[in-house]
Amino acid sequence: MVSFNSLDIIIIISFFLLVLATGYFFGRKPACPAGRSTNLAEDYLLSGRKVGLFLFVLTNVSTWYGGILGVGEFTYKYGIVSWFTQGFPYYIFALLFAIFFARKIREASLFTIPDKLTEVYGKKAGIISAILVFILVSPAPYLLMTANLISLIFNSDILISLIISLIISFAYLFKGGYRSDLYTDAIQFFIMFGGFILIFIFSFNSLDGFDFLSANLPEEHLKLTGNASPAFIIVWFLIALWTFADPGFHQRCYAAKDGNTAVKGIIISIFFWALFDFLTTTTGLFARALLPNISQPVQAYPLLAENVLSSGFKGIFYAAMFATIISTSNSFFFLSGTTIGRDFIFKLSSSKNDSKLRSYTVLGLLISGIIAVILAYFIPSVIELWYTIGSFCIPGMILPVISSYYKKLKIDDNLLFVEMIIAVAVSVIWYFLRDGFKNVDIIYEIEPMIAGLTSAVLIHLYGLLKRQHLSSS
Repeated sequence: MVSFNSLDIIIIISFFLLVLATGYFFGRKPACPAGRSTNLAEDYLLSGRKVGLFLFVLTNVSTWYGGILGVGEFTYKYGIVSWFTQGFPYYIFALLFAIFFARKIREASLFTIPDKLTEVYGKKAGIISAILVFILVSPAPYLLMTANLISLIFNSDILISLIISLIISFAYLFKGGYRSDLYTDAIQFFIMFGGFILIFIFSFNSLDGFDFLSANLPEEHLKLTGNASPAFIIVWFLIALWTFADPGFHQRCYAAKDGNTAVKGIIISIFFWALFDFLTTTTGLFARALLPNISQPVQAYPLLAENVLSSGFKGIFYAAMFATIISTSNSFFFLSGTTIGRDFIFKLSSSKNDSKLRSYTVLGLLISGIIAVILAYFIPSVIELWYTIGSFCIPGMILPVISSYYKKLKIDDNLLFVEMIIAVAVSVIWYFLRDGFKNVDIIYEIEPMIAGLTSAVLIHLYGLLKRQHLSSS
C-alpha cells in the first residue's frame, strides 16, 4: 500500500509546474534570428541546429530511460542480468554510432531519418520508413506510465490522469518546439539523478549496504548472466542494434551545433547512462532483497520508497520517476509530431514551403496526442504492444539507415524497398508461428526481430553481390 502526505503532494505538483514553466519560458524566443523560412523551420524543429555539448548530453541521457518502472520490474525478477542485457550492449552500439554515424548525420543537415532515405533510396523507401518511425516513436506507453503514477498518487480516474499526463508532456511543445523539449529534458536530468541517488543512499544506509543484498538475494540475481541461456543473451545484444536507427539519436545529431558536439555528446552520455544504470539496478536489487514477495514487480520502486523514504523525500523520488518518464514522453511526442508534420503532410502536400513546417508539426502534435490517449486508454497493455511492434519495425530500418550513410553498402533502390517490406513481414509472421516451437528451445528463443533482421541481411547481401557483379561486367 502506497500513501502520500501533503508535503509529498506539494513536491510532485511543484515538479509538474516546473516542467510546464520551463518549457514555456525557454520556448518564447527563437534560437536563431528570423530571416529565411528555412531558419524558422530549423529553429522550431531543431533549435536552430545550435545545440551545444552541455544541453546535448543532458537531453541525450534523460530521454533514454522512459520505461523506468519496467527497469525496476526486470531487475526485481532477474537481477543484474537486466543491466547486462538492457544496459551494457547499448553502450557498445552507442559508441559505434558516435564513431561511425554522428558526424555524418550532422553534416547531412537534414531533419529526419525518412529525409535521408528519400535522398538516397527514393520516395518509396522514405514513405515506408516514415510509417515505421511513426510507429516506433509512439508516446502512448510513456503517457500510460505517467497516468498510472498520477492515478496511484491522486486516486484519479485513468482518463483524467491521461489528459493531465498529456498536458505535462507536450503543452509547451506547440510554442517552443524542440527548444522547449531540450530545456525541460535538461531540468529533468537533474531531478531523475537526484531522486535515484537519494533512494540509493537511503536504501544503502538503512539496509546495511551490499552485505544485505548478498544475504537476501537469490544467487542467480547476482550473476552477470543470471540463469539466462547464451541464446537469450545474444538475442538481447542484437536487439540493441536498433540504436543505429533510433530516431531520437538522429534528431539530436541533426540539432547539434557541429559534428564534434554530436560525437563527444554521445560518448559522454555513455558514462552517465552507466551511472544511472548502477543506481536503478542497485535500487531494484534492494527492492527484491527487502520485499521478496511483491505480487506486482512493476511496483518495485514505489514500494521500496514506501519502506525506506520519509515524507518529503518520497515526493522527491516520485518526481524523479516522473522526470525519467516525461523526459522521454515529450521527446517522443515531438518526434511523432515531426514525423506527421514533415514526413507525411509536408512531403505529400503540393506546396513545399518550409515556412509551413511549424504549423504542420503543430497539427502533427495534436494528432499524435489524440492517438496516444486513445491507445493508452483502450489498450492498457500498450507497453507490451509497443515492444512487439518495435520488434516488427526495427528490422526494416537498420540496414537501410546504415547503408544510406555509406555508399559502399548501398543497394538498388527497388531491392531496398523489397528488403524493408520483407524484413517487417518476416518478423510479423515469425511472431505468430513461434509458439509452435515451444518445445524446441533454441528455435523458440529466436525473437521476431532476429528473424526479420536475418532476412534483411540476406537480401542486402544479395543486393551487394548483384551490384558488384554488375560493376565488374
